[in-house]
Amino acid sequence: MKNFQYFLIVFLVLFSSIEILAQKDSITAQRKARKLLRQGNDLYKQQRYTDASIAYRKALGKDSNYDKASYNMGNALYQSKNFKEAIPQYELTAKTAKDKFTKAEAYHNIGNAMMESKNYQGAVDAYKNALRNNPNDDETRYNLAVAQKLLDKQNKNNKNDKNKDNKDKKDKDKKDKDDKNKEKDKNKDGNDKDKDKKDDKDGDKDEKKDEEKKQDPKNNKNDKNKNKPKPQQGKMTPEQIKQLLESLNNEEKKTQKKMNAKKAKGKKVKQEKDW
Repeated sequence: MKNFQYFLIVFLVLFSSIEILAQKDSITAQRKARKLLRQGNDLYKQQRYTDASIAYRKALGKDSNYDKASYNMGNALYQSKNFKEAIPQYELTAKTAKDKFTKAEAYHNIGNAMMESKNYQGAVDAYKNALRNNPNDDETRYNLAVAQKLLDKQNKNNKNDKNKDNKDKKDKDKKDKDDKNKEKDKNKDGNDKDKDKKDDKDGDKDEKKDEEKKQDPKNNKNDKNKNKPKPQQGKMTPEQIKQLLESLNNEEKKTQKKMNAKKAKGKKVKQEKDW
């Protein structure tokens, strides 16, 4: 039991010593941070903004929640025109500050840095946050009006640029389509010309073939016979009629001769074959 009490006393003493040392280290760090802050302020007054920002950064290294160091570092970066780097420092101050006035100042400076970066939407939001913490700040209210006006102008220009881009795209598409149609018509005209040439060539070929056909005697004979009128079926030509009459006349003469001969001789006459 005595041993347990002994160990408990030793543990409490050690724990207290560690806590005291930690507090002592924290106090030492805070003192060093305040010293670095003062150095930074002196440099800031001398307009040595880059050196001042380095001193403030060291102060934050000793105490990361030192809102005065972060705020002053933001100011030094702002004066060095490092607006984008200044914004996170002001945001840290706005987050860690315990009073609304300090928060309002931090948001106001965020708005100023956003304005310098031409981030007008961010500036409008920052100025509104500043007015929520300090509604009576006329300077912030004026800056808000300016930022809103610039934002409206920016949005209008962006809209016009977008409409212009869309118009340019439509004009380009129309031009490409027209060029494509012209190329298509050109190819079509070329095909029609080739077709006309082919037709002319075929026509010349047929004409030449007809000419050769006319010069061929065999073809001329056939054409002559072809052009000669043909007798119609069931009708006799004058020449055929004449030949038929002559044949009949000859036959009649032969018959009459045979009959006269039979009367004179009284003999049976050997019958000749009748042609």
